[in-house]
Amino acid sequence: MKHPEYQYLTLLQDILDHGSRKVDRGTGDASFSVFGRQLRFDLSQGFPLLTTKRVYWKGVLHELYWFMSGQSNIKYLVDNNVHIWDDYPYRKFKIQNSKVKISREEFIEKIHTDQKFAQKWGNLPRIYGELWRRWPTKTKRTIDQLKWAINEIVDDPACHNAIVTSWNPEYLYTMATYKDTSHFPICHNMYQLNVNNGRLSLQLYQRSADIFLGVPFNIASYALLTLIIAKITGYRPGEFVHTFGDVHIYEMHIDQVKEQLKRKPNPLPQIKFIRDFKLIDDFRPADVELVGYEPHPPIKAKLSVTGGYFGKNKNIFEVKE
Repeated sequence: MKHPEYQYLTLLQDILDHGSRKVDRGTGDASFSVFGRQLRFDLSQGFPLLTTKRVYWKGVLHELYWFMSGQSNIKYLVDNNVHIWDDYPYRKFKIQNSKVKISREEFIEKIHTDQKFAQKWGNLPRIYGELWRRWPTKTKRTIDQLKWAINEIVDDPACHNAIVTSWNPEYLYTMATYKDTSHFPICHNMYQLNVNNGRLSLQLYQRSADIFLGVPFNIASYALLTLIIAKITGYRPGEFVHTFGDVHIYEMHIDQVKEQLKRKPNPLPQIKFIRDFKLIDDFRPADVELVGYEPHPPIKAKLSVTGGYFGKNKNIFEVKE
């Protein structure tokens, strides 16, 4: 059998060969893009944590728990020394406090040590965790989409409607007012659970995908989510299906991509649950053990913070360091 990771590597080469060059209007960062692709991973054949470069497993695990538990304040991540979400609240702080001189490191230290500061400036409203677990409605009622979807596939294994969405137009892009905007893009915007022959599968639709930096993270995160839900519901693990809209390589990542394409995949690791849990709210990061992960060395690259709110006068990404 061909190693499942070759799907990802083949897509990298596809984009290098056929991608159209685009330039983000907010940041000026260029990328090479194709549209409409798909990867499929049979989770009974190994856990798809890519091996041709080391993926930041601790970040995957804590970020997913952050989403699953409905949190929207980065303090949980900062307190666990995971800094993948630091940039957005820091930029928002600078927008609203233009006369205050504070470095990114100082800002994050205050999030860690000052509870009141963290409550005010560490919160990112209307991001994945809140929308998965506390979707806002026109009344004070909120909707727990994730818990509902899990209950739905248990109550009706034949259902076609177990969907969790993070795409709320009221708060996104030029559909939003500046007052209401989320200030950042929702990229992996919808997933669906499905049961066939006693196997649980999850399909993610990702409307925009940074394939070099973001996608390895997304694959691992949603594959793990699939395994967690399978354990809770008692179904056997099925497939994680990753469907893309615009999938791209940033121009600044071309050399790193070419380096990764020289590498051959190693055997995939396994996920082991070391404690029993029956409800989504009982899960903790400490319940997961990653077994047999032997990747190639990491390949570092700069993150392009593109997308989000765009306006002529109040584009959050116009702030200069």
